Amino acid sequence: MIDHLRISGLGVIGEATVDLDPGFTVVTGETGAGKTMVVTALGLLLGARADAGAVRRGSSRAVVDAGVRLPEAHAALALAEDAGAVLDEADEMLDLGFLPDVETLLAAVPAVRQTMLFSATMPGPVVAMARRYMTQPTHIRAADPEDEGLTKKDIRQLVYRAHHMDKDELVARALQAEGRGRTIIFTRTKRTAARVADELTARGFAAGALHGDLGQGAREQALRAFRNGKVDILVATDVAARGIDVDDVTHVFNFQAPEDEKTYVHRVGRTGRAGNKGVAVTLVDWEDMPRWSLIDKALGLGQPEPVETYSSSPHLFSDLDIPKGTKGRLPQAKRVLEGLEGETLEDLGGPEAKQRDGGRGRGREGGRSRDG
Repeated sequence: MIDHLRISGLGVIGEATVDLDPGFTVVTGETGAGKTMVVTALGLLLGARADAGAVRRGSSRAVVDAGVRLPEAHAALALAEDAGAVLDEADEMLDLGFLPDVETLLAAVPAVRQTMLFSATMPGPVVAMARRYMTQPTHIRAADPEDEGLTKKDIRQLVYRAHHMDKDELVARALQAEGRGRTIIFTRTKRTAARVADELTARGFAAGALHGDLGQGAREQALRAFRNGKVDILVATDVAARGIDVDDVTHVFNFQAPEDEKTYVHRVGRTGRAGNKGVAVTLVDWEDMPRWSLIDKALGLGQPEPVETYSSSPHLFSDLDIPKGTKGRLPQAKRVLEGLEGETLEDLGGPEAKQRDGGRGRGREGGRSRDG
């Protein structure tokens, strides 16, 4: 157990610490064999126990993974008086339930310090954390090229007003469109992401879920399976989808309408990359019509009142080039992918999932809107 860990220099607290500078020290918790492993590449403090003596002497930087569960009464993390603190992926850490860990670690950092916070979005909890742990912070916003106007011209955007009880069948038929390749389905809530992935798998599709209620190992498993072609459908929440970097996504489905126009642009921008064509389909519930109207107006899409569409609507089949007679279950002859079970699930730590079954399973309610 760590009684006191002192590191001079910079401390970094992050959710997914990868591709860091080799000048960091890595300290991991006990391995499966009960041994402490030290990797000289970057600084990760994992698990509830680690050997403080394993920290390379003279190290000026260390990275602390927010998944560490420090015993409050017996462990402390102290940095030198000239230390700084960096919080990376702040909104994602909050979404994944790491706020108590972040608060514990920040409480151990000297009060007089330089603090930097990086976040792709600035929801209320992140703003509150900044006000609590930063003194007169300066807000610097980096422009995203995708935010400069509408999405790319090589993305075909289709918007339908769909009934929430018909969405599963509608999407299952649309997923059998001619030319469909890797596909990302976006949801607003973690519970919906888990449910939709389960439903599609039951219908014969190779699908995986990616959301904050999954452990780090399950999230990495789903991403690897998607990149390796073992699953061709990934059902994801907006925050969790940031780890997806795949150029050949042919279709994007907004199973639930996005919160705002920026979220819409980021979702749709997952397809039509590297000179490829893409298709983006947005399903709007009746209760989401006011929100969609604002998104449409902000982006100038020209579709303020989407056409009412059902899984049997002829225009759905013609718009997406769905073969005539297609039903909502993938025929046995077309079930050729290995699925999520074909990818190894590694124990990478992080918060425990409500249910780890290879990237699927129902999670707790996550989000303000009703599931569609």
